[in-house]
Amino acid sequence: MHPTSHTNLFIQPNLLNSNSNIYRGILFAVLATIIWSGNFVVARGVIKEIPPISLAFYRWMTATIIIAPFAFRQFKVERATVVANWKYLLWISLFGITIYNTLIYVAANYLPAVNLALIGTTSSPVMSIILAAIFLKEALTVSRIAGVVLCLIGILLLLSQGSWEKLVNFHFSPGDWWILLAALSFAIYNIMVRRKPAGISPVNFLFVTFLIGTILLLPAFLVEHNTTSQIVDWDLPLILVIGYLGIGNSILSFLFWNSAIQKLGAGRTALFGNLIPIFSSIEAVLILGEEIGVLHLISGLLVIGGLVLANIRKQKPVTPTKS
Repeated sequence: MHPTSHTNLFIQPNLLNSNSNIYRGILFAVLATIIWSGNFVVARGVIKEIPPISLAFYRWMTATIIIAPFAFRQFKVERATVVANWKYLLWISLFGITIYNTLIYVAANYLPAVNLALIGTTSSPVMSIILAAIFLKEALTVSRIAGVVLCLIGILLLLSQGSWEKLVNFHFSPGDWWILLAALSFAIYNIMVRRKPAGISPVNFLFVTFLIGTILLLPAFLVEHNTTSQIVDWDLPLILVIGYLGIGNSILSFLFWNSAIQKLGAGRTALFGNLIPIFSSIEAVLILGEEIGVLHLISGLLVIGGLVLANIRKQKPVTPTKS
């Protein structure tokens, strides 16, 4: 057998395995964004029916209760590892569970669903890439920088409504601030997930972070419950919404997303969040009757272009080894 052919027998499986991981990571990331896209539409659609912190609390409480039976056995086995990493789990639960979605629901009081999705999900990947480069030393390639720039242009175009004068004199509205803070919180979560302790299984990781995040939300929930005049009407549609958020938007999407981060890295995975506003915009039009203007379309195209550009990966040449 020719030496080169002999070598390829050992190289090709590794290449196939690497590509397979990338493809699975991309699939998981896309599935997560499809499920997550409904979050912004739901937030805007039910904001008059339930206060924002209550919506977040009931969502995560539902998710915790549903996932608990599936995670109980793993929790018992991994309890020592969980206790040993309690500080890490506390912080990642705070940013990824307690703060992130709660701020989205708060921002929904001020912004339409299309804007929530466009601003929130295009700014978070930019923050994630920068944080990943600083703290995880992930490579900041030319194509990735160019992709970030395209994303930023899309954000600025939307915020300024295409007017240079408005851009120069731009002032953030309360809704803009809330959604940008939510984006920063999720960017921090993306970075921290990369450091997930190996001894904690995915299902147990979700259970523990959901539980801690719900507990951290409890004080704010009690304050809101005792101070708001808004009365919650627990009809079937609202119960179904809570179920959708608890099962789909929490359990399934986080499992997919965290798996994608492990396979693609925090910076590259975060870029797939740019697909959320595309799905959310379609849903906002079909479900809420919101309008999409030319600026939304241009911003969306810039976002997709940035996503594609930032994920271009130069193939490293394979150097044959002597056998």
